[in-house]
Amino acid sequence: MTTFSKLKLSGSTDGKQIKVVPTATAGTLIHTAHASALDEIWLWVDSSHNASVLLTIEYGGVTDPDTIIELNVPALGTASTDGLKLIVPGLLLTNSLVVRAFASVANVLKISGFVNRIA
Repeated sequence: MTTFSKLKLSGSTDGKQIKVVPTATAGTLIHTAHASALDEIWLWVDSSHNASVLLTIEYGGVTDPDTIIELNVPALGTASTDGLKLIVPGLLLTNSLVVRAFASVANVLKISGFVNRIA
Protein backbone atom coordinates (compact mmCIF):
# COMPACT_ATOMS: atom_id res chain seq x y z
CA MET A 1 0.00 0.00 0.00
CA THR A 2 1.26 3.49 -0.87
CA THR A 3 1.88 5.86 2.04
CA PHE A 4 2.13 9.65 2.03
CA SER A 5 4.06 11.61 4.65
CA LYS A 6 4.27 15.41 4.84
CA LEU A 7 7.80 16.48 5.81
CA LYS A 8 9.81 19.65 6.31
CA LEU A 9 12.53 20.42 3.79
CA SER A 10 15.75 18.66 4.84
CA GLY A 11 17.66 21.96 4.54
CA SER A 12 15.30 23.69 6.96
CA THR A 13 15.83 24.05 10.69
CA ASP A 14 12.58 23.20 12.47
CA GLY A 15 10.53 23.98 9.33
CA LYS A 16 11.70 27.60 9.15
CA GLN A 17 12.46 29.47 5.93
CA ILE A 18 15.84 28.86 4.29
CA LYS A 19 17.89 31.96 3.42
CA VAL A 20 19.54 31.86 -0.01
CA VAL A 21 23.14 32.96 0.61
CA PRO A 22 25.36 32.02 -2.38
CA THR A 23 25.44 34.01 -5.63
CA ALA A 24 26.80 31.08 -7.67
CA THR A 25 26.75 27.29 -7.76
CA ALA A 26 26.64 25.28 -5.60
CA GLY A 27 23.67 26.88 -3.96
CA THR A 28 22.19 26.73 -0.49
CA LEU A 29 20.90 23.24 0.35
CA ILE A 30 17.11 23.21 0.18
CA HIS A 31 16.31 19.48 0.20
CA THR A 32 17.85 16.06 -0.35
CA ALA A 33 15.40 13.57 -1.83
CA HIS A 34 14.88 10.09 -0.41
CA ALA A 35 17.02 7.26 -1.83
CA SER A 36 14.06 5.25 -3.15
CA ALA A 37 10.75 6.93 -2.27
CA LEU A 38 9.36 9.77 -4.40
CA ASP A 39 9.52 13.25 -2.90
CA GLU A 40 6.88 15.68 -4.19
CA ILE A 41 8.52 19.05 -3.52
CA TRP A 42 6.64 22.34 -3.04
CA LEU A 43 8.67 25.57 -2.74
CA TRP A 44 7.79 29.25 -2.29
CA VAL A 45 10.05 32.31 -2.20
CA ASP A 46 9.81 35.78 -0.71
CA SER A 47 12.17 38.74 -1.04
CA SER A 48 13.37 41.55 1.20
CA HIS A 49 15.18 43.38 -1.62
CA ASN A 50 14.19 46.67 -3.31
CA ALA A 51 14.95 45.35 -6.84
CA SER A 52 14.14 42.15 -8.71
CA VAL A 53 16.48 39.22 -8.05
CA LEU A 54 17.34 36.31 -10.35
CA LEU A 55 16.81 33.03 -8.49
CA THR A 56 18.37 29.80 -9.74
CA ILE A 57 17.08 26.46 -8.48
CA GLU A 58 19.45 23.53 -9.03
CA TYR A 59 16.90 20.72 -9.21
CA GLY A 60 18.80 17.45 -8.94
CA GLY A 61 22.01 18.70 -10.56
CA VAL A 62 24.25 21.71 -11.05
CA THR A 63 25.80 21.44 -14.53
CA ASP A 64 23.09 20.04 -16.82
CA PRO A 65 20.82 22.82 -18.17
CA ASP A 66 17.88 20.39 -17.86
CA THR A 67 18.19 20.54 -14.05
CA ILE A 68 18.20 24.35 -13.74
CA ILE A 69 15.10 26.45 -13.01
CA GLU A 70 15.57 30.23 -13.28
CA LEU A 71 13.09 32.97 -12.44
CA ASN A 72 13.00 36.63 -11.51
CA VAL A 73 11.67 37.39 -8.05
CA PRO A 74 10.01 40.83 -8.06
CA ALA A 75 11.17 43.66 -5.82
CA LEU A 76 9.72 44.06 -2.35
CA GLY A 77 6.77 46.44 -2.32
CA THR A 78 5.46 45.64 -5.79
CA ALA A 79 1.98 44.20 -6.16
CA SER A 80 3.37 40.90 -7.43
CA THR A 81 5.26 40.29 -4.17
CA ASP A 82 2.24 40.23 -1.91
CA GLY A 83 2.85 37.05 0.07
CA LEU A 84 4.85 34.03 -0.99
CA LYS A 85 5.50 33.22 -4.66
CA LEU A 86 5.20 29.57 -5.76
CA ILE A 87 8.41 28.45 -7.50
CA VAL A 88 8.30 24.62 -7.49
CA PRO A 89 4.75 23.23 -7.84
CA GLY A 90 5.01 19.67 -6.56
CA LEU A 91 7.73 18.35 -8.86
CA LEU A 92 9.03 14.86 -8.10
CA LEU A 93 12.58 13.88 -7.14
CA THR A 94 14.17 10.67 -5.84
CA ASN A 95 17.49 8.76 -5.78
CA SER A 96 19.06 11.06 -3.12
CA LEU A 97 19.20 13.94 -5.63
CA VAL A 98 19.62 17.41 -4.17
CA VAL A 99 17.77 20.72 -4.59
CA ARG A 100 19.88 23.84 -4.09
CA ALA A 101 19.35 27.56 -4.72
CA PHE A 102 21.47 30.62 -5.41
CA ALA A 103 20.55 34.19 -6.33
CA SER A 104 21.99 37.25 -8.06
CA VAL A 105 21.97 39.05 -4.68
CA ALA A 106 23.01 37.33 -1.43
CA ASN A 107 20.88 37.11 1.71
CA VAL A 108 17.68 38.71 0.39
CA LEU A 109 15.60 35.67 -0.64
CA LYS A 110 14.03 33.09 1.66
CA ILE A 111 12.61 29.75 0.54
CA SER A 112 9.92 27.85 2.38
CA GLY A 113 8.01 24.72 1.57
CA PHE A 114 7.41 21.08 2.31
CA VAL A 115 7.73 17.60 0.86
CA ASN A 116 5.07 14.95 0.37
CA ARG A 117 6.99 11.67 0.54
CA ILE A 118 5.34 8.89 -1.45
CA ALA A 119 6.53 5.40 -0.51
